[in-house]
Amino acid sequence: MAEVNSAPTDLGTKPIGSLLRMYAVPGIIAQTAASLYNMVDSIYIGHIPGVGAAAISGLAVTFPLMNLSIALGTLVGVGGMTMISILLGQKNYDSATQVLSNVLSLNVIIGVLFTALVLPFLEPILRFFGASDVTLPFAYDYMFIIILGNVFTHLLHGFNGIIRCSGHPRTAMGLTLFTVISNAILDPVFIFGFKMGIRGAALATILCQILALVYTFRFLADKRRFLHFRKPVFQLKWRIAKQSLAIGVGPFLMNVAACIVALFINQQLRRYGGDDAIGAYGIVNRFTMLFVMICMGFNQGLQPIAGYNYGARQYKRVKEIFFLTAKWEVLITTVCFLFSELFPELAVGMFVNMNDPANARLAELAPKGLRIMNAGFALVGFGIVSSNFFQCLGLVKTSIFLSLARQLLFLLPFVYALPLMFNEVGVWVSFPISDTIHVVVSTIFIVRLIRKFNKLEDGESSENLGGAI
Repeated sequence: MAEVNSAPTDLGTKPIGSLLRMYAVPGIIAQTAASLYNMVDSIYIGHIPGVGAAAISGLAVTFPLMNLSIALGTLVGVGGMTMISILLGQKNYDSATQVLSNVLSLNVIIGVLFTALVLPFLEPILRFFGASDVTLPFAYDYMFIIILGNVFTHLLHGFNGIIRCSGHPRTAMGLTLFTVISNAILDPVFIFGFKMGIRGAALATILCQILALVYTFRFLADKRRFLHFRKPVFQLKWRIAKQSLAIGVGPFLMNVAACIVALFINQQLRRYGGDDAIGAYGIVNRFTMLFVMICMGFNQGLQPIAGYNYGARQYKRVKEIFFLTAKWEVLITTVCFLFSELFPELAVGMFVNMNDPANARLAELAPKGLRIMNAGFALVGFGIVSSNFFQCLGLVKTSIFLSLARQLLFLLPFVYALPLMFNEVGVWVSFPISDTIHVVVSTIFIVRLIRKFNKLEDGESSENLGGAI
């Protein structure tokens, strides 16, 4: 696939298996790298002498606020990616370029507003999210720097997805790998060399993102490419913004739900297990997210292929890419399930020194929590790919429902009720129960969608498809 003056028309002609390898492998590497990017901070922070357990717990307290920041980024980025994929399938390149400029403008506006609203109230927000007197200094020092740089984070992730779906998955992968490798190098320098502790981890993160963003702007400013910035670079067309935000509402609400759930989990764990229980959840969540991000890498491969072929009305190819992606994602989540049940101590040992007496309770709680939390994780991959599939096709209502159902409708009530009977263990048990229910519901919706596709011939209008689901 040419890098210059070429649209990704191969998305509609090449074999689906080849396309998934072409687009998913860079996405998997990029998403795995992104997960390692977050894990690197946790690993170094967890090994700070004398404060590792408290620092890990402080970092876990920041998850709800970080999820909220991510939610705002996905609101803009995912909608822009989906629109561009569909527009490329329709060969509407001028509109795709307008969407690109809209993504830039919306990310800057939302990012600046988020920073201005959160930063003055950061300490009470973190206390509300579960910070204690012990963990607050670590949580505050980390998030203060992260929030200052959240505009760069939003722009980098949004444009990275656009670069990938416009036919340059290897470039998108390379940018992500650069941030991971540079962060792994700078983290120990700032944390231990400059003795900045947890603040050094946050500063290294933002600096790496700024460097990657500089190259991203250069890439998207190249006029030889069919998708590039055109003057005026900053423009906001409300018609495009409204449509883009409507598509992005599903993943946005999913991340908002993740924020609410993480907040509630932190509060329940602190009530029934204390700071170490929150730290244990932070470790388990980081480890599990490694496998979730691999699934998201497959979703990144699915997104441009499904979007393009849906726009081109090639429904057989749309079904084929879904089933192939689902098979691989279920395999990945099954591996996570097996690792969690058989080798939990090995997973936890990556994040903290298991032999440090100061980490004794954390080292006891985290492996136990990992086993219980991921007991129903084997089929979670099907739920992940199903939610994303509806979003790829612009079927917003179903995407929103499936995105919210697992966390708000299924997980949250169990997180509230079960600890009343089983203390902190009840929080961990909530996850496999809600995962199982979500997979069943996702299967019902997917079966209905596939039946609708089976009634359509390639080239036939799909305008009634959304209303039928």
